[in-house]
Amino acid sequence: MSSQVRGGTRWKRFALVMVPSVAATAAVGIGLAQGALAASFAVSGQEFKVKAAELEGWDFVQYGSVASGKTLDGKPMNAPVAVSGFSEAYITNMCQSVVTPKLPFDLGSVTLRLEAGGAGHDRVYAKDLYLDVSELDADAQFKNIDIGVAAGSLTKFPGGKETKTGIQPNTEANPNGFAQRAEKAVLKQVQQKAWATTAGTFNLSGLKLRLSKGTEAECY
Repeated sequence: MSSQVRGGTRWKRFALVMVPSVAATAAVGIGLAQGALAASFAVSGQEFKVKAAELEGWDFVQYGSVASGKTLDGKPMNAPVAVSGFSEAYITNMCQSVVTPKLPFDLGSVTLRLEAGGAGHDRVYAKDLYLDVSELDADAQFKNIDIGVAAGSLTKFPGGKETKTGIQPNTEANPNGFAQRAEKAVLKQVQQKAWATTAGTFNLSGLKLRLSKGTEAECY
């Protein structure tokens, strides 16, 4: 694979944790040793699912890091993640769900499901969006993608263009570690698991929030 691909690139079933440089145990170990933190807060002990018909984002960056927090039992937890950042993004028909297991009063598992940006509503809009992802399936297209960039130089695009989309503010990552960037990314038929999402602005048109017993209401 070339370190630079100009124009459009499509990868069927594109996985964000797609290269050994990001996913390898050694890289994760280095991140932990350096105190790398993906989110700017301690993450909960529950991954959540996100499904969307399309995510269209600009100034895409991606690098490896570690999400830290505690499990539901209160034990320390560290999970490797691929952090994906966008200066702006529009999301069509977004669904987010999380399951809380073993609730008292014989409630068992309960699913919280959130939907927005569906038919008849504006797309979800996010500014300064960062996603701490552990798993993703989608069809993807990138414009002017650079693969193998040092994470510390993500803000400097070829030709002198600079963008503030880089390593997420108030977080840590190895500045010499593997990263990639693109002027624009379009992901379709998205299914992902994540530990955290942060955004400077998050507008959700047509927001619906529901609680359901069991796990049948998960987004996928």
